[in-house]
Amino acid sequence: MLYDFIRGQLVSIAFIIFILGLIFQLIQFFKLTRKKEWFYPPLEAKRERKTVGKWVSFCLSSLNGTLWKMDPLTTVVTSVFHVFLILVPIFLLGHNILLDQSWGLSLWSLPEPITDILTLVFLICAAFFLGRRLFLSRVRVITTAYDYLVLLIAGAPFLTGYFAYHQWFNYDTVMTLHILAGEVMLITIPFTKLGHMLFFFLYRFLIGNEYSFARGERTW
Repeated sequence: MLYDFIRGQLVSIAFIIFILGLIFQLIQFFKLTRKKEWFYPPLEAKRERKTVGKWVSFCLSSLNGTLWKMDPLTTVVTSVFHVFLILVPIFLLGHNILLDQSWGLSLWSLPEPITDILTLVFLICAAFFLGRRLFLSRVRVITTAYDYLVLLIAGAPFLTGYFAYHQWFNYDTVMTLHILAGEVMLITIPFTKLGHMLFFFLYRFLIGNEYSFARGERTW
């Protein structure tokens, strides 16, 4: 009975909480921010925003003092981790077959050998983050149990999916754990640090500060 619930109703519940949670966070974002007041003529601001070179220069200058400037390796690993975290589940063949069977939706899928490699790369990135938190003193000192939990939530669907694809251990058990891990991640994305992977560009383009990719139209 629990097995059927995890593979059936809980999938729908997870998606509903995920979607409603994102809508709630979007509403909160616009409630907690306000329109900026510009202190120079609007025409001048419009002309400045039209200049592509100035916009690119502004984006590059916003990287000064960020992790990219101080630790390029961690920046590259972080970027790969976040891109694969979104890309692999969406374009995984097995997921899209289930999506087509359940809701009649069909997305383009990556070849299985490619997603297998991308999953392994993602797990290596996750291991890199775990290693930094365990062995790098300046990172370990600011790490809490919550940080380990978030990393576990993000990594568990990929680890169990990798085991299932290669049919390691008991397949039915691993698949059940994979589905449950994916549902837990969907449910927690809007309410944990995982949500920043979806709201990153919203913050960087709409909020004006020294790390933004644009001047921003809103402020906290």
